[in-house]
Amino acid sequence: MQTGKAPIVDFNSYNFKYKSQKDFSLFDINLSIKKGEKIVIVGPSGSGKSTLAKSLNGQIPNSFDGDILGQISIDGKDLKSSSIFDLSLSVGTVLQDTDGQFVGLTVAEDIAFSLENDCINKEEMEKIVHKWAKELNISKLLERKPKDLSGGQKQAVSIAGVLVSDVPILLLDEPLANLDPKSGRATMKLVRDLAERLGYTVVVIEHRLEEALLLNPDRIIAVSDGRIVFDGCVEDILKSDKLDQIGIRKPLYIDALSYAGLDLKKYAQISKVDDLDLSKDDLEILTTWASKVKKEKIVKSREKIIEIKNLDFAYSNENILENINLSINKGEIVSIVGPNGAGKSTLAKLMCGFIRPNRGEILIDGIDSKNLSIKEIADKIAFVLQNPNSMISKTMIYDEVAFGLRIRGLEEEEIQKRVEEVLKICGLYPFRNWPISALSYGQKRRVTIASILILNPDLIILDEPTAGQDFSHYTAMMEFIRRLNRDLSLTILMISHDMHLIQEYTDRALVVCDKKILADLSPAELFSREKLIDQSNLAPTSLYKLGKKLEALSALDFIESFIAYERRKKNG
Repeated sequence: MQTGKAPIVDFNSYNFKYKSQKDFSLFDINLSIKKGEKIVIVGPSGSGKSTLAKSLNGQIPNSFDGDILGQISIDGKDLKSSSIFDLSLSVGTVLQDTDGQFVGLTVAEDIAFSLENDCINKEEMEKIVHKWAKELNISKLLERKPKDLSGGQKQAVSIAGVLVSDVPILLLDEPLANLDPKSGRATMKLVRDLAERLGYTVVVIEHRLEEALLLNPDRIIAVSDGRIVFDGCVEDILKSDKLDQIGIRKPLYIDALSYAGLDLKKYAQISKVDDLDLSKDDLEILTTWASKVKKEKIVKSREKIIEIKNLDFAYSNENILENINLSINKGEIVSIVGPNGAGKSTLAKLMCGFIRPNRGEILIDGIDSKNLSIKEIADKIAFVLQNPNSMISKTMIYDEVAFGLRIRGLEEEEIQKRVEEVLKICGLYPFRNWPISALSYGQKRRVTIASILILNPDLIILDEPTAGQDFSHYTAMMEFIRRLNRDLSLTILMISHDMHLIQEYTDRALVVCDKKILADLSPAELFSREKLIDQSNLAPTSLYKLGKKLEALSALDFIESFIAYERRKKNG
């Protein structure tokens, strides 16, 4: 396939309204994508970008019925008159949840699935599978089970599974959502290489713009309220206030440059921090700004809520965690970070008593958890799952929040008093009589936290609290969690690979890798240690790279200044 000038995708005055909805979701979309282009589509939740993607791969109107005005041409095919099968020959889609895309027992079987459906003979099929496995550097994985792969490996297998059909267009729906930073960067670089080397047209829909820029996109498309509000090059959108207007976070180093008062428009290139060539004067301005930021030392309680001593744990004779020693103090916000599959969730389950250690102690308020029932542990430590739908059991918000007290046999009058109090704390009181199905994803997460909070735990463990949320909802959720920590002295433990979250909101980071706690340190210290970052499958932050350009200030001091400035800015 060769890059050409003719558009391979052409939206012409396109409008769409779902059959079940009153209003249109997309308005007057005019968008042309040329063969070989790399496009990133950004926008807040509910902006219409997912509807745009469904229109691109034929799910609209084939799987989602509705009213269409205007025209779409995809690889020369008219959307309205083409079946989803016809369009699947032109557009290969990689889903956000790769596990939901796997159908084979082995990687080889999964990659071959579409070829089997096309009745390709076995010899030719094996040849094609091995060709694409080699292209994506996954030949050694062909006999492995998809469920045993890392997040980045699963993404590569999913991409191979669509490319075997020789589709010219590759559509990736939030490919970074469930990946640790290192795997996310590897995925973006892999897709970039495929596009640039083999001429694929690539469309990526993503919230995490900073990582998505590793695709080296030709254009950024910004969508808000069902309309395209920006269509242009990366440099132009980074130098404008458009991302701020629609609620998409700029790369952290861009924020730092802006906070220091630098004029970004005078630089031709600001989209790659490694190639950013700041003038001597601007480097001095940046150094002066960072040096003047006041760093407040927040004194936390030394009262231990939980202490783990010499803990080992194994699944089916396979060691998962070895010689774990840590403590968490009252009022802290602590993050657990590390590669996918490192044992972060296992450690949280051990704290909650869902599973028990093979060796060692877990002390909760000084009491060995071996002597406590799961209910007794649950009264002190609560676990909020990543997916709120996995925790919700009632139809109405009030009933869901009241459920824990009702099964404990409290009087209804006392239940009502406590439910209303918690709903007010969580900003859900106006919705107390609503069905949960009417809530947004972020509001559902608040309901699950409210249903835990009403039981007055000492420690709440949150599994990926901001996964899949845009910057606006991410900020609302994390500011809510910070208020709980500040106003109720609630201790928070978060499992996350979101470097922004770790940096902005946590006091300490526990790095879990190679079955051990590799480090227990501040976020700024974590992000200034390159070797540790690499070991833990994180990635060097753009702040660290920017800080390395300063001669009179260490990267650690620069990161600490940025964190202090942002926290003070958010707290007013």
